[in-house]
Amino acid sequence: MTQSTSKAFAEKPLLARRNTKPNPQTWYRPTFSPEHGVYVVLLVSFLIGAAAAQTWTWTTTLALVCAFCGFQAEHPLVLQIKQRRSWKPRFFIWGGVYAVASGAIALCLYLKSPVLLWIHAGAIAALVVDAFSVLHREQKSIFNELITFAAVCLSAPLAYAATTGIISISVMGLWALNTLYFSSTIFTVKLRKSKTSSLIPAVIYHAIATLIVVALYWLGWLSPATALAFGLALLKFGIIALNQQWYRTAKIQFVAMLETGTAFAFLTIVALSVLPAHLMAL
Repeated sequence: MTQSTSKAFAEKPLLARRNTKPNPQTWYRPTFSPEHGVYVVLLVSFLIGAAAAQTWTWTTTLALVCAFCGFQAEHPLVLQIKQRRSWKPRFFIWGGVYAVASGAIALCLYLKSPVLLWIHAGAIAALVVDAFSVLHREQKSIFNELITFAAVCLSAPLAYAATTGIISISVMGLWALNTLYFSSTIFTVKLRKSKTSSLIPAVIYHAIATLIVVALYWLGWLSPATALAFGLALLKFGIIALNQQWYRTAKIQFVAMLETGTAFAFLTIVALSVLPAHLMAL
């Protein structure tokens, strides 16, 4: 607190200071995650899963609400863990609302499609890992961020399984592709910070990710067109690597636009690649 601020506070009447107490009604305000990039990942992955299912039903809509509420439940939990020395009713209430809504829908979908149990279990496991990472102040570690992206990208098989009642090898290939594509952002964004500006981790990641995508294609989990969509991540990384100084000083709004634009280009390529042959021929 600056000296001028302290002086101004000291000069306030006692009654005015009493009126600055926190409003007890603030717990009514819903909490929403400020991670706008994750909204894009969630939406793109879900739409890819829906495209693979080739239809949209009421269970698809329920799955989307389930994924959204599950994602929102994580935010107040993380905030409460960070402020664990003080109990925040607002975080508890809205975290509970989102968790109950997500859990109730998940149960409904599970009763209709038992195969969803594995997806729900994966999401819960990722939430536990994230909570422990926050507890140990390692929420920004590469490992935890990889787990987070993998969990959010589960929305692809969630949409597919909720719609069709099954999980296929191809949709798990799409989940892996989504995870690898969006996780590349972890390494490009870290180039903006001086402490993590080394290209070596990013080069290693993209090399390994490319090999995994090639392996998924070779195993028949991805079609050639779908696998080639990962080329967008390589193209984006190449442009950033060749223009590091510009990228480090670029406004965050431009970086967000770049990531969002390439994400929807990725969605377009993958969604078109999973269309039936007779539609592709039109």
